[in-house]
Amino acid sequence: MDILGGQAVQAARLLEKLAEEPSLEVDFLPINPRLPGLFHQLQKIKYLRTILTSFAYVLSLLLRVYRYDVIHVFSASYFSFVLAPTPAILIAKLYGRKVLLNYHSGEAEDHLQRWRRTAIPTLRLVDSLIVPSEYLVRVFADFGLEAHAIYNLIDTDRFHFRARVPLRPLFLSNRNLESHYGVDCVLRAFSIIQASIPEARLTIVGDGSERQTLQTLARELNLQNTTFKGQVEPESIAGQYDSADVYLNGSEIDNQPLSILEAFACGLPIVTTDPGGIPDMVTDGKSGMVVSRSDYKEMAERALRLLNDGSLAMQMIEEGRRECLKYSWTAVRGAWVTTYHELQQEKSLAEGDAEAKTQPTSESKILTR
Repeated sequence: MDILGGQAVQAARLLEKLAEEPSLEVDFLPINPRLPGLFHQLQKIKYLRTILTSFAYVLSLLLRVYRYDVIHVFSASYFSFVLAPTPAILIAKLYGRKVLLNYHSGEAEDHLQRWRRTAIPTLRLVDSLIVPSEYLVRVFADFGLEAHAIYNLIDTDRFHFRARVPLRPLFLSNRNLESHYGVDCVLRAFSIIQASIPEARLTIVGDGSERQTLQTLARELNLQNTTFKGQVEPESIAGQYDSADVYLNGSEIDNQPLSILEAFACGLPIVTTDPGGIPDMVTDGKSGMVVSRSDYKEMAERALRLLNDGSLAMQMIEEGRRECLKYSWTAVRGAWVTTYHELQQEKSLAEGDAEAKTQPTSESKILTR
């Protein structure tokens, strides 16, 4: 997948696991299809890229959606919601297919408030609204929409767990470098940490529109031993966790960040801010340290406390490891497979398929996009 990020990682993991299910036939349709020859070169031109890619995407939907029973649509918010999920929803309904909208954005509340007249009617068209956190279930309920939570999937086999005894002052941030992920908060916290522990190190993994601004901030704070690694492919990210001892997250807006789950799986104690669904997955003082948004001073203080209290750190590492089990394939498989079969059965019953009434678990064809 060309687009790196939480949704792409989830799509790839889910596609891999569902492909192993004998009762499902699964395929993938990208929202950014690669065009051949000259058209691929034109896709590199701003604005023209959007027009060409959108046309190719809609065409691929028209040519492929009718072959499947259930269309699993991954969704973010704002203009992304208009450009990617909305065409998939409308074309799937045109063909009479069942639509499962898998909404991931921590910006849901603002999205639904600002785009109430278009987003909410579109969401009411879907047959099943699935979100990865109880936080988003509550957000959608506030707008009269019923959502169900199926947690994000983390493949624990890909991450090496080790207990860090004692903790070393080796810190990691693994978020896209965008303003709402608060990497500036992490940098400011690290400046305080480094004032107490000069040999402390910070690795920043990720890329984005704020990279230059954040690098400038690091210089202004006179940070030492601070490395911007850039984007790291998902298959290589486990090594970054393995080389660190404490995970820092400074989100301003968030839902259920995969990076926190990955840190749990690797045995890193966590210090994080508290937006969105994070308090549902990290219990302050038990499975991690949770501070108020933008409070970099408290983040630094909590991180230093972990380094100075080995027994507390070990307690949080073990609790985080247990928390991570809720996001394993064993834990979420049943909910996904059941949801697909229920939607497929509804489709078959609506079409008057008598055989489906007695065989609700017959093979279902699922298309993710």
